[in-house]
Amino acid sequence: MKSISTVSWAKPGTLRFLGAGLLGFALMFAADVASAGPHQRPDHPAAPAFAFNPTTPAKTKLGCRLFFDHRLAKANDTSCASCHDPAHGWTDTRRKSRGALDVAEARRTQTVLGAGFVPKLGWSGGIDALEGFVLAPIARAHEMAQDLDALVVELSSSGDYSRGLEAAFGSSEVTVGRISQALAAFVRTLVPGVAPFDRWQAGDQNAVSDSAKEGFDLFTGKAGCAACHTGWRFTGDAFHDIGLEAGSDIGRAVHEPNNPLARYAFKTPTLRDVALRPPYMHDGSKSDLMDVVDHYVQPKPARESLSPLLSSPVLSDREKLNLVDFLLTLTSVTDHTFKNCLPERKQK
Repeated sequence: MKSISTVSWAKPGTLRFLGAGLLGFALMFAADVASAGPHQRPDHPAAPAFAFNPTTPAKTKLGCRLFFDHRLAKANDTSCASCHDPAHGWTDTRRKSRGALDVAEARRTQTVLGAGFVPKLGWSGGIDALEGFVLAPIARAHEMAQDLDALVVELSSSGDYSRGLEAAFGSSEVTVGRISQALAAFVRTLVPGVAPFDRWQAGDQNAVSDSAKEGFDLFTGKAGCAACHTGWRFTGDAFHDIGLEAGSDIGRAVHEPNNPLARYAFKTPTLRDVALRPPYMHDGSKSDLMDVVDHYVQPKPARESLSPLLSSPVLSDREKLNLVDFLLTLTSVTDHTFKNCLPERKQK
């Protein structure tokens, strides 16, 4: 994934537009992290937004409709939700993502759950702003392969979004910037919901099992998971080489070539709703949560890039089951069906 400063689809004006708010976003992001306890979910978490693109109900509704619209792909056969399916934790069930060419990519589709809180987006952190992140797969030839100018013409001629655009932006004009802003506004509302773990943390001792409670103790202690999976989203949003099989995909090192720890380092994903998102890891190489736990207890390859935060804890079968039981308590009951989120149709 390319840096937002080098993406081929972004015009200079767009880059200035997106870049102007990065400092403000960083400050808001830091404030959000600082306001919460170690793993306790805030009462009303809201993803920070740029001053040029405040999150509003009208804009979110428009972005939701766009997210589920297959016309965003050149072939009119793929929507954002085709790969970022709410039923599967905002990803899909494939080991590797597949786009317009129906060829397996190097990486698995990453969830967009909680993406509005992430300062560097993507498995290797190549894009700094959600407004750029949502456009990238639409324009990439190997993903949705859409020409953005052609998309503007197509949506303008249909008139399907006239009322939504009017409500969100004050006029019915379709532009790439408005598509980007609306999609980003919608994705920022994809906030992890309240899970049994949160009810337990709030004082309900019956919300999770004793096994899950023991698993959380392991997670924050002996197993060492919390070294990387920090905060209420259970991620520090950092990049680590966790000892998976090395290949041609060098991860974060594309953006930090002089950092020896960046080679084979990929984003630590959120663990919220993790049970909904198999297979796991950036390459989809682990089929279930027990496979993930087994990976971390096994010896790792000796290489310079291996994260110094990694350990190989000795865990009994019972302890591994406890860890998995704990991870299952991070699944929320949020309704992400969006049954009413359909593009408007022009009145005949």
